[in-house]
Amino acid sequence: MSRIVVVGTKTRMEEAIEAFYSVRALHIIDHTSGVDNISIGATLPRNSKAAERLLKIRAMAKELGVGKNTETARVPVGEIRSQISSGSVEDIEAEVLKALDKKNDLNLRITELNTKKKSLELLSAIPVDLELYSGYKSLTVIVGTVQENPTEPLKALAEAETFVSFDKKKGGTAAVFVKNSEKDKATSILSDCGFVEIAVPEGKGSASEALVLTNESLADLNAKLESAEKEIEALQMKHKTFLRASEEELAIEIEKGEVPLRIAVSEYSYIMDAWIPTKKVEAVKSELESRMGNDVHVEFEETRGRNLHEEEEIEERFKKVPTKGNNGIIAKEFEYATNLVSTPKYQEIDPSILIMFFLPLLFGFMIGDCGYAIPFIILGAYGLKVTRHKDWRAIATVLFFGGIWAFLFGFFFFGEALGMHFVGHWAPPLEMTWEGLLGIHLPDWFSGMMVNEIGVEKLGDVSLLLKLSVYIGVVHLLIGYICGYINIRMQHNNKHAFMEKGGWIITFIGMVMLCYVLTQMLFNKTGIEGMLLYILVIAVVMLVAGVAINFKTEKIMAILELPGIVGNILSYTRLAAIGMSKAGMAMAFNYIAFGMIMGMKEVVDWGAVPIYALVIGLVLCAFLHLVVWTLGILSAGLHALRLQFVELMTKFFVGGGIKYEPLKIKRFRTILTKEETSKEV
Repeated sequence: MSRIVVVGTKTRMEEAIEAFYSVRALHIIDHTSGVDNISIGATLPRNSKAAERLLKIRAMAKELGVGKNTETARVPVGEIRSQISSGSVEDIEAEVLKALDKKNDLNLRITELNTKKKSLELLSAIPVDLELYSGYKSLTVIVGTVQENPTEPLKALAEAETFVSFDKKKGGTAAVFVKNSEKDKATSILSDCGFVEIAVPEGKGSASEALVLTNESLADLNAKLESAEKEIEALQMKHKTFLRASEEELAIEIEKGEVPLRIAVSEYSYIMDAWIPTKKVEAVKSELESRMGNDVHVEFEETRGRNLHEEEEIEERFKKVPTKGNNGIIAKEFEYATNLVSTPKYQEIDPSILIMFFLPLLFGFMIGDCGYAIPFIILGAYGLKVTRHKDWRAIATVLFFGGIWAFLFGFFFFGEALGMHFVGHWAPPLEMTWEGLLGIHLPDWFSGMMVNEIGVEKLGDVSLLLKLSVYIGVVHLLIGYICGYINIRMQHNNKHAFMEKGGWIITFIGMVMLCYVLTQMLFNKTGIEGMLLYILVIAVVMLVAGVAINFKTEKIMAILELPGIVGNILSYTRLAAIGMSKAGMAMAFNYIAFGMIMGMKEVVDWGAVPIYALVIGLVLCAFLHLVVWTLGILSAGLHALRLQFVELMTKFFVGGGIKYEPLKIKRFRTILTKEETSKEV
């Protein structure tokens, strides 16, 4: 990565910004006010109007229900710019606001009428006309709902006219006409009965008659509201393409207009520092100079290497170099997993390539079943085809490639599908095979493709699976240590790398050899002689040498961390454990479906299976295997990811870098014509 400085005249800064975006390679180094006595610039004058219009567009889109997922045709950039500059945003805003105001007004009136309707429904049970509830000087009228019947308590009032309609289940309504002097007493009595006052609607005549008129008004307003909503739906269909395209164009315009906030701008000129891939320096310089002529000067400053010593004398804001991912199409899909931890630093290995290989491999080893692998492959392929969301693409990627590995392991190594081996006899519950279940004999060439001609039994060859898991762990961890060595060597030198990581590699290999000797002694009862003795001596020497080297930098931790190496290796036995647990569940479910429900415990005879047992057995079998399949995604997926994050990446990955983000435009709702493309790549 190289650093350049671009200097130009302020009068042509707007054109220069367009040129910066067109080369799609400049990663701006943000200028800090006060540096070189030059301040950052201000947004371009057009930004204020663009921001105002963008705000209007987003408000209209929200009101009309036009969202990110609304499908619209792509609009030529020139056309949308012409529409925006001709005032289409303001015209559409007036049209939309008129329709929305009409709808909001109707909603407000309907709400008011519903409130009135509710009061009238309560007052309909009281034989008092609406005009009689008000207009008194010496009387107070109290009207409301009650939870308990207040008829008897209200008799305590000396002179009062009371009207009560009460239902034991629904409660009731009370209207009390009382002298002003007894208002408090009446209110107190009603409060004891759970009184809640209601407002009496204005009007004349009985409440029932008013209720009829109110219902008619409500029906009329609801019809008008329905018409208004259809009008808004028509506006959405009419303007959705413009709204989505103009939102994108205005957002781009604002982003470009904010570039001066990141660079140094004086009264007559601007200065921009930027990182750029080294191989593009000359091309970008030529492109900028050809477009801006003498009004721009591009100066090469440095090409930064990976060694940290190169940045010791560098100004603080130039020390961090952005990291540009250089992964292929497939590995790029696994950058998501790396970024969950952190962005790789410029001076360290990007773990994405290792994750690309090991994450699906370990996932496939734990699944190891053709029957479960095929849905993984189909689902993953479908997800990669249809989704652009990075979260879903990350999941689809693991399912697709993990499914391929699961199929390879399931066929060639384990020789099974849905928890049953392809080849073998039918002797449930421990021996259930597809040959036995279907009553067929698979050809020899078919069985010859599998390990041991029948595949490895997950619940029978436990020792083999545990050993294999440990061997995978040893290789995986050793790669992590070697990557750590390469990182330190890249950042400093060989000596530094040897002192910081070399000792751990020696210690790790020594510990692996020592563990090998101990397992031979404990499990195979092998004596310490011959080759085993040589291995033991070499292991001890390497351990002592490794600890001695590590002690200079790690001190006592060089010794305390020794058991941790064994723990890290044994952590990989989860590969065998998860595979065995899945196989155990699959075997039990197969026995329940075929043995217990269909009755094929000793002999397979499909003709003797009752129809109802056949249906129940097959449905239950499908459901139970779906459970195993789902658990496989969670357990195998999470543990495969954990082994990358916790066991592998901790050996070499630090992270904390910044992502290379050059100035460039991504268009989804607008499209450039050929002439425009020549100006904006």
